[in-house]
Amino acid sequence: MTQDVTLAEVAKSFRRNGVETPVLSDVNFTVDRGEFVAILGPSGCGKSTVLRLIAGLEQPTGGQVAIGGRRVSVTDERCAVVFQEPRLLPWRTVASNVALGARRRKGKSSQTDRIARLLSEVGLSESADAWPHQLSGGMAQRVGLARGLAAEPDVLLLDEPFAALDALTRLRMQDLLLEVREHHQQTVVLVTHDIDEALYLADRIIILGERPARVVATHHVPVPRPRDRSNPVIGRIRDDILRRFGVGTTVEREDTDCPGALAAD
Repeated sequence: MTQDVTLAEVAKSFRRNGVETPVLSDVNFTVDRGEFVAILGPSGCGKSTVLRLIAGLEQPTGGQVAIGGRRVSVTDERCAVVFQEPRLLPWRTVASNVALGARRRKGKSSQTDRIARLLSEVGLSESADAWPHQLSGGMAQRVGLARGLAAEPDVLLLDEPFAALDALTRLRMQDLLLEVREHHQQTVVLVTHDIDEALYLADRIIILGERPARVVATHHVPVPRPRDRSNPVIGRIRDDILRRFGVGTTVEREDTDCPGALAAD
């Protein structure tokens, strides 16, 4: 069942060499049930830390993270995380890697059928018996997405999942993500450094400031899907976000595979 996510007055510090370094301070936001939210922010501001707190992989120094009104205190099985690197086990086939996610579904049957259906959804039915070293970067990331969905999570957390892909593959993966989400309808939180990606995928964009980061702006994207990337409404929001990051919209950008991208977290 889809759940909402709430961060209330969340702070996070890390101790290194005896020195306490604050990363997040008084972070407050809610992701509604079934909403797709993207998180943007400067390099190193703690975007990925926010995802780890939601998943229960880290615990906040202060404040509270809750899913469906229940506090997250340990690694939370209501969440699945898809990382920038697919992290596939090289000694397992594609289907067997996806099955690792399905193992979390205790007491459920027909896992084989579910894995086959997920591989079909991500266009990898014919690669079920392939090995990770035989896959392209885009194929490997599709396996990672299928593995995340195999556990039927209430909340899908995406940590820059397409950052390592070439530009065209990245665009195709964005479309694939939206197609798959149509079937599963999870609450989704995406961390990205690509403004255009956030505008194309998300219902709402949350922007974090410099360390110790807090929410400094929120942008709704009132454009129905499927979206036209050249929609003028999207263009105006993009300009607002770029100005917030100190980038003039008339300044010629350096060559990049991802126009509108910020530095990686």
